[in-house]
Amino acid sequence: MSELTPCSWAQGDLYLAYHDHEWGVPCYEPHRLFEKLCLEGQQAGLSWITVLKKRPNYRERFHQFDPHHIAQMSDADIDDCMQDAGLIRHRGKLEAIRKNAQAWVAAEAQGHDWVEWLWSYVDGEPIINHLETLKDAPAQTDASKAMSKALKKFGFGFVGPTTCYAFMQSMGMVNDHLLSCPCHPNNQGQNQSY
Repeated sequence: MSELTPCSWAQGDLYLAYHDHEWGVPCYEPHRLFEKLCLEGQQAGLSWITVLKKRPNYRERFHQFDPHHIAQMSDADIDDCMQDAGLIRHRGKLEAIRKNAQAWVAAEAQGHDWVEWLWSYVDGEPIINHLETLKDAPAQTDASKAMSKALKKFGFGFVGPTTCYAFMQSMGMVNDHLLSCPCHPNNQGQNQSY
């Protein structure tokens, strides 16, 4: 058997740490799920490393991604964020974080369980794919299309099918580590969840 190597996109310390400890690890924590849904939307048209480098600043400016606090942000708060070079200064994307928080909080107030709902798109269990190359990974799936459509009905923004699939990969709903990667479950047993 050939030597295991991390997925080829995981270049550099920041990317490698993210790859090894977060990407594809099942997550059931509501705030982390909300954060990632928002951050994946910030990535639209950009590389994930751009967002990853700015993530600490997003956490600081957006109340550690507590949707209840974000939902209360004013237009002046968004104006202030637009001046911050530590964020992606795209008004629609920044406003989408507030819009998403408002949709999240409104649904929670109606008794909606976001963790259960998001995980229902994979029947509550991670889908373990067996990819040989990055080209084998889809950009979107029927599940991500359905999730996108439903999130938009709730009032979310920047949650297209490709964004939703990237979210599913990153939160461990789908494991798309390559078969040659030490993080693939075949090579290490099941990933731990957090």
